[in-house]
Amino acid sequence: MPDLLIELFSEEIPARMQKGAAADLKKRMTDGLVEAGLTYAHAGTYSTPRRLVLSVEGLLDASPDVREERKGPKVGAPDKAVEGFLRGAGVTRDALEERDTPKGAVYFATIEKPGRPAADIVAEVLEQVIRNFPWPKSMRWGEGSLRWVRPLRSILCLLLREDGAETVPLDIDGIKAGNTTEGHRFMAPGRFSVHSFEDYETKLKRAFVMLSPEERADHIRNDAENLAFAAGLEVVEDAGLLAEVAALVEWPVTLMGEIDAQYLDLPPEVLQTSMKEHQKFLSVKNPKTGRIERFITVANRETTDNGATILAGNQKVLSARLADAQFFWENDLRVAKTGMDAWTDALARVTFHNKLGSQGDRIDRIAALSRELCAATGADPDKAEQAARLAKADLSSEMVYEFPELQGLMGRYYIEAAGLGSDVAAVAQEHYSPLGPSDDVPSAPLSVTVALADKLDTLTGFWAIDEKPTGSKDPYALRRAALGVIRLLLVNDVRLALKDVIEKADVGISQNPDGIVGPGVADYFPDLLSFFHDRLKVHLRDKGIRHDIIDACIAMPGNDDLVLLVKRAEALAQVLGTEDGVNLVQGFKRANNILSQAEENDGVSYSFGADPKLAETDTEKALFAALDAAEAAIRPALAAEDFPAAMAAMAALRGPVDAFFEEVQVNADNQILRRNRLNLLNQIRDTCMQIADLERIEG
Repeated sequence: MPDLLIELFSEEIPARMQKGAAADLKKRMTDGLVEAGLTYAHAGTYSTPRRLVLSVEGLLDASPDVREERKGPKVGAPDKAVEGFLRGAGVTRDALEERDTPKGAVYFATIEKPGRPAADIVAEVLEQVIRNFPWPKSMRWGEGSLRWVRPLRSILCLLLREDGAETVPLDIDGIKAGNTTEGHRFMAPGRFSVHSFEDYETKLKRAFVMLSPEERADHIRNDAENLAFAAGLEVVEDAGLLAEVAALVEWPVTLMGEIDAQYLDLPPEVLQTSMKEHQKFLSVKNPKTGRIERFITVANRETTDNGATILAGNQKVLSARLADAQFFWENDLRVAKTGMDAWTDALARVTFHNKLGSQGDRIDRIAALSRELCAATGADPDKAEQAARLAKADLSSEMVYEFPELQGLMGRYYIEAAGLGSDVAAVAQEHYSPLGPSDDVPSAPLSVTVALADKLDTLTGFWAIDEKPTGSKDPYALRRAALGVIRLLLVNDVRLALKDVIEKADVGISQNPDGIVGPGVADYFPDLLSFFHDRLKVHLRDKGIRHDIIDACIAMPGNDDLVLLVKRAEALAQVLGTEDGVNLVQGFKRANNILSQAEENDGVSYSFGADPKLAETDTEKALFAALDAAEAAIRPALAAEDFPAAMAAMAALRGPVDAFFEEVQVNADNQILRRNRLNLLNQIRDTCMQIADLERIEG
């Protein structure tokens, strides 16, 4: 069984496209091979700036012979029908066989397709893959019609057997497949032949090309850490940047340079962001001070001066970039120390959404809502309003205009520089959080307050103008905002009735001078609450709470208080994890089914209270007593929101309910006893339904 080696060699492929392109090459080639009958044992991909590589192991030598029997028209059918069948089957009339069937004589054709050599199939599939490759952007060059991300220079395509390598015959717009490739553009120019994957990889390394992007990344990481360690420093971890840098070079040479002393007092995040975005440098910090003091750059070649010229050029360009950053920083500090009014005024001229007004309008709404939320979060209302009005001021700053990813963080620096307090300053950075399911959740009351107001205003606004997520589309990140609200409430144990808060938020939106077009809050709140509940289900599912348990609790009053809802769900999940809880649910469902059927048949409701005096057996009397005891325990427990105690009292009914169904006939011949026992079942239902809607529990 041969192996297959493919290399598509081109001009430099953008770093951001290499990983996806390698995956596309693997999927499209292997799918095409398997569809044509060539199975394989393993496939792996590699990429460098100038090549995409696929290695397939254990490929069949040829596709198998195929014998297919196909049923045709009836004997005596019109000639056109028979001729159409012959064309489709690829046979002649004399190859047809007549067979008797229950519906009469029918033509059958036996189609035999001999297997094809692997080389023919590989050539056919690879040409289709190359001509239809899904590059995000592609180009044409020269006079050919072929499109590729950058000009495609050569194709290496070999079937590798123990007795040698076979070049697959392939010609795409004059580019003929061969058995040669090139090494490093500068350090090892010229082509060389290969005869196995091991030979290919070894010769590439001799020609200063590391084929594996993971190997290049590990090499850069290790060299960078060693250089930093020798200087008493450490590399700032950035896995995404490391992978990008590894995709920019074929032979990584790691160098450490110095940052001009005049820029060392810039905030470390500014230094790191500027070097990452403009130069693709890794940052090196002093672990004692947290200050960024040096940088790591990665060259694509070795030089006789050990990179001194490369470092000098990089440091010169970096100094120019950091001079800009310093200019932005100093200008922004001057504005901040005057009170940032110029920035907040400028936001009144920036449109947030044409139906929801400007950023200034939005800040006014968030500030007003923040005051309303303070009763629940425990924050100071005046400080909350102040923090809300300043939290987005840095959006007007020069630094954030240059580096939008620093929004919030720069606001924190600027507010602290203005002397407005670290708690108010922290809000600027923290009110955007949490940004995802694993992001940290703010805990400071001011930050929690403004973060909630920000996200609730967003959700209310887009529901008010009927711009909700649809399917996989969520252009305003409303799912993320809802999950953020949920996590803020749960982590900080903030008790809110969402309906009241949304109504207050809606008032601010409806007062927007631009006006809105959409349903009123009473119309859209049920849908918005359902949206919250859906996000909550996903959040709790990851914590091991089943969706039916959450549904059972959502059906209860107060379901817009998410903290209350989760406490109820957690307690119910704990009870249903016990044998008593599971069996009680079964008993409840049995009682409910019998009762519902009787009420439907009799046309009456058995909800008038059962009389213990009519109990005939000790088991029946015990159930009356157990229900009274449960009721006496459940009501105060629910009033105190002590759900574990309420659930425990409900679970204690398991024994008496089981015994009742084992020993007592509900539908007795005596109609007085029957009515009383049905009313008793209603009491079981009512008692359990105080806890949660157990009808929604599955199983």
